[in-house]
Amino acid sequence: MLTRRGLLNGSLSAGVALAVRGSASAQAPRPGRIIVDAQVHLWKANTPDRPWPPNTVAQLPEPFSYDKLVPMMNEAGVARVVIVPPSWEGDRIDYALEAHAKHPDRFGIMGRIPLADPKSAALLPKWKEQPGMLGIRVSFNTPEQIAWLGNGAADWFWPAAEKAGIPVMFLAPSNMPAFDRIAERHPQLQLIADHMGLSIDIAKANQREAAIAQTASLAKHPNVSVKLSSAPAYSFDPYPYRDMAPFIERLFDTFGPRRCYWGTDMTNSFAKASYRQRITHFTEELRFLSEEDKDWVMGRAIMARLNWA
Repeated sequence: MLTRRGLLNGSLSAGVALAVRGSASAQAPRPGRIIVDAQVHLWKANTPDRPWPPNTVAQLPEPFSYDKLVPMMNEAGVARVVIVPPSWEGDRIDYALEAHAKHPDRFGIMGRIPLADPKSAALLPKWKEQPGMLGIRVSFNTPEQIAWLGNGAADWFWPAAEKAGIPVMFLAPSNMPAFDRIAERHPQLQLIADHMGLSIDIAKANQREAAIAQTASLAKHPNVSVKLSSAPAYSFDPYPYRDMAPFIERLFDTFGPRRCYWGTDMTNSFAKASYRQRITHFTEELRFLSEEDKDWVMGRAIMARLNWA
């Protein structure tokens, strides 16, 4: 293929301490560079008046609120964050909307909908009229969700989202080939592959290289782009996660700087890196990125793809 150039293992309190440590000694962002995190989950507690779906477990033992995140953003120099409401809260987006209402200049939202219900199509024409709403995130990582790709349960969604001009982030580890057909049939639909097509299970099974190859194969579709997110979660090395560099470089070379987006998904590997380390991993340790490349990957590209002014 032609290229552009020829586990969570700690507590929330420990992670917050780590997030603050190291931030003061890191280099200041390049003047004019805006840093945008392409994915962070925020959630509230599972309570009787706001229950989660049965048998769901969060990535951290305590809720992760915007009041916790904003000081971390300020410490690290992160200007904006794309909120992805987490699966353990079901399809609700109320807390993400609340976060945007409190910090409209800092948060955008990739919302969730009941994907298996075709009646959800009625929501799409006015979807982006919701304050802060940038698009939709869909997941295909449980047996039920994976079945939707094969049995037609989700087929209504792709043309409806394309018609409404709604960008879609998709989580589909081990199921990336299904999106070759979707991208081809819906060329005006902006599709953003989450986390390089990786998962913790894929990493543990030593299948990262094959999964990255599947994701790279989608680059032939101009409407597909990729989040180079959650790298610490899939690494077996300490910072700066050198075992991830070849995978990131392959996707960067294949998709190019305007179709690659830095992101943390920080609650999935909270104790493995500070917020600043997650930034400097890209801005100081990935030598194949030029300064202009970093400007795009660290913020400009995701803002352009989501039309986030």
